[in-house]
Amino acid sequence: MTRERKEDRVRRLLDGPWPAVPPEVCAEALRRGARQGRRRALARRLLWLVVCAGLVVFVVWAAVEQPWVLPPAETTPPLDGW
Repeated sequence: MTRERKEDRVRRLLDGPWPAVPPEVCAEALRRGARQGRRRALARRLLWLVVCAGLVVFVVWAAVEQPWVLPPAETTPPLDGW
């Protein structure tokens, strides 16, 4: 089948009469969409909660451990000149 014939068939399908949509389909789509929106909002809130909790844990750990400070030397330097 050539490209032009395929395009013509698609145009005829799109231009032709569309089947009637049952009225309960719209209500079901709205119900499912609202539920999906609530789930996404809950997931987004939980993600932000986890990120904020991780940030708080990191800040507390960094304040207690102070990883930027060098640890004290374990041995004393040799005494020369005595």
